[in-house]
Amino acid sequence: LLKFDQFKRLVDDFASTADFLIIYIEEAHATDGWAFKNNVDIRQHRSLQERVRAARMLLARSPQCPVVVDTMQNQSSQLYAALPERLYVIQEGRICYKGKAGPWNYNPEEVRAVLEKLCTPPRHVPQL
Repeated sequence: LLKFDQFKRLVDDFASTADFLIIYIEEAHATDGWAFKNNVDIRQHRSLQERVRAARMLLARSPQCPVVVDTMQNQSSQLYAALPERLYVIQEGRICYKGKAGPWNYNPEEVRAVLEKLCTPPRHVPQL
């Protein structure tokens, strides 16, 4: 929850200079799979409708950005090595930051540092 709050602040702080998107992928900690205690009760998705229903639970927490769902073939998850969760910064079609796999190495503050560098306008140096 703490890291999700950090992510939401990141979205708020950079909303005017960056676009954010959450891709809801296959469930990493399903109750019928490898689950944490006291986790949200979500089973492995057996249909796109189940995945959409799970994504709506995330949407209810107001992530401050659009949420889309991965295909049932898990194309986004596989292409971006996203399981269980991972942060990326993409600029002009190129990956300029690939975070480590979450949940323990999920670090919105690293994204903040990258965005501060990318989104800070260059200082104008007067010429003599």
